[in-house]
Amino acid sequence: MSADRLGELLVRNDLIDEKQLIRAVEDSRANGTRLGAALTKLGYIGEEELSAFLSKHYGVPAINLSEFDVDSAVITQIPMDVAQKYQIIPINRAGSTLIVAMSDPSNIFAIDDIKFMTGLNVEVVVASEAAIKEGIDKYYDQSASLADVMDDLDDFDLEIVEDEEDIDISDLQRASEDAPVVKLVNMILTDAIKKGASDIHIEPYERTFRVRYRIDGVLHEMMKPPMRLKNAIISRLKIMSEMDIAERRLPQDGRIKIKLGGGKDMDYRVNCLPTLFGEKVVLRLLDKSNLQLDMTKLGYEEQALVWFKEAIHKPFGMVLVTGPTGSGKTVSLYSALSELNKSSENISTAEDPVEFNFAGINQVQMHEEIGLNFAAALRAFLRQDPDIIMIGEIRDFETAEIGIKAALTGHLVLSTLHTNDAPSTVNRLLNMGVEPFLVASAVNLISAQRLARRICPECKEVDPVPKQALLDAGVPADKVDTFKAYKGGGCTNCHETGYKGRVGLYQVMPMLEEIRELVLAGANSAEIKRESMRLGVKTMRQSAITKMEEGVLTLEEALRVTIADD
Repeated sequence: MSADRLGELLVRNDLIDEKQLIRAVEDSRANGTRLGAALTKLGYIGEEELSAFLSKHYGVPAINLSEFDVDSAVITQIPMDVAQKYQIIPINRAGSTLIVAMSDPSNIFAIDDIKFMTGLNVEVVVASEAAIKEGIDKYYDQSASLADVMDDLDDFDLEIVEDEEDIDISDLQRASEDAPVVKLVNMILTDAIKKGASDIHIEPYERTFRVRYRIDGVLHEMMKPPMRLKNAIISRLKIMSEMDIAERRLPQDGRIKIKLGGGKDMDYRVNCLPTLFGEKVVLRLLDKSNLQLDMTKLGYEEQALVWFKEAIHKPFGMVLVTGPTGSGKTVSLYSALSELNKSSENISTAEDPVEFNFAGINQVQMHEEIGLNFAAALRAFLRQDPDIIMIGEIRDFETAEIGIKAALTGHLVLSTLHTNDAPSTVNRLLNMGVEPFLVASAVNLISAQRLARRICPECKEVDPVPKQALLDAGVPADKVDTFKAYKGGGCTNCHETGYKGRVGLYQVMPMLEEIRELVLAGANSAEIKRESMRLGVKTMRQSAITKMEEGVLTLEEALRVTIADD
C-alpha cells in the first residue's frame, strides 16, 4: 500500500488526524522509513492497532511475532536481503504453502517474487514493522553460520540417555568433539562478542534447550539448538573450561580463553550448575580491551567523584562498594586500584574469581575447598607488608573484623558488600557483629551503585512524559515545567531497542562527622539516609534523575533500576 493510500485510510477511519499525518510523512521522508513505522514511532497509533486495522482492511490474520519460535529451516526459505527489502519474515511451512508475515499485505510484487523464488504458495499474515525488524535481527543475524551448522547436524546422531548413570563418558567426550558441535559452540562464543553480550546462558528444560545473551543488562533469547545435542554441547563447554565432565551432580567453575583476530584475547568465566533437566552453563565475558578504568567516565557526578577520590587517597581506612551482582562493583574497585597502582605501593587483592589480571598488583584466587578463603588470605596479606588491600567481598564476621582492624592499623582496605543502598551497609556490618565504634572509626566512604541502560545517541528524541509522572518519579516540583525527558526511538545502531551501552548510578556517602555520630548512637538506616541527604549525598533515584536531565537515561529505566525515596 502506498503511503498516501495508508494515510488517507487512517484519517478516514479517525485513527489519526491530518496534522499527525503531515508530521509523520515529513518524519518518514527525513529518516527514509515507511509511513507506518513513522506513525508508531511518533506515538500517533500503536503497533497492535495499526496491525489490527490492516488485518481488517485486507481480510488477513494479524499475529504477534514475539509468540512464535520460527524454525531455522523455514527462515532459510527466504534470503536475508529479500526479507529486508520487502519487510517480511517466513514463519511456517505447511506442505506446499509458505506462511509469511508482512507489514504491508498489499505488496503484490513481494508476494509474486517469493512465489517465484520458493516455488511455493504464499499465505500472508500481518505483523507490525517493528516486530518484523526484530524478527529479522533475531533469526537472520546468525542464519548463515547457524544454517551451515544445522545442515551438518542433520546427520549427527546422539541420543539422549534418560538415566544419567548409564551415560558413557568416553562416548560423550567423542560426541562433544564432533565437528558440528565444535562449530556450534564456537559460533555461540563469537556471536556473543559481536552482539556485545556480557553473559551467555545455556539452559536445558524438559522439552527445550535454549541459548540467551545478556545485552546491556537484559536477557535476549538467541537460539534453540536441538535437544539431542544438549549433553554434547554442555560437555564441550566443560572440556574447554577444564571441568570434570564425569561430575554432573555438583556445581563447577572454569575458565575459557580464546584468541581473536588482531591479537585480541577474550576470557570467559564459566559456571556449571546441575538443574532438574541437566546442567545449566553460564559464561561471563571478560573483555579486558573494553574495560573502562577511567573513573571520570564511569558516570560519577562531580561531587561524588571528589568524595570517592578523597577516600581512596587516604593512607588508611575502609572504602566499601555495594550493590547486587552485575552492578559494576568490580569495575569501580579496579578503577580505584588502577589509580592507586604505583611502584611505591604494595597492593594485594583477594578475589573470587580473579576477573582481570593487572601488572603491579598481587592478585590471589580464592579456593574454599582447600581453606583459602577471604579471611585466610587477609591474614596472610597482613604478614606481607601491605599498603593497600582489596577484598573481593565481605561475607562473614571474620572477614569484616580482620578488614576493619587492618583499616584501623594503617592500611587502606577496599571491599564490596551486597546491600541495597549506602546507609543500609552500616546496619549490615552491625548485623554481622562488628561493633558500632569500629564501623564509625574505620569506614571512610560507602558507595552504592546500579547499572542502567543508556539511551542510544543515534535515535535519541524527546519523550513527552506527563508532569505528574515526573513528580511521582521524584523530579523536584520547581523543575517539572522545564524538565525534558528523552527516549530512544529505535534504529539499526541499537537493534531497534532504543538503548546502547550502560551507565552507572551512584549513591556515594562519605562518613562525615554527623554520620559517624549517628552510627555510634545506633541509628537505623532510614535515619542515616535522611541525615546523608541533608548533607548533600544524592540517593540512587536522585542520581537517576540527574542522568535523565543529562539525556542519557529514560524515565522507564530510572524506575526499573531505582526505588523512590521515602
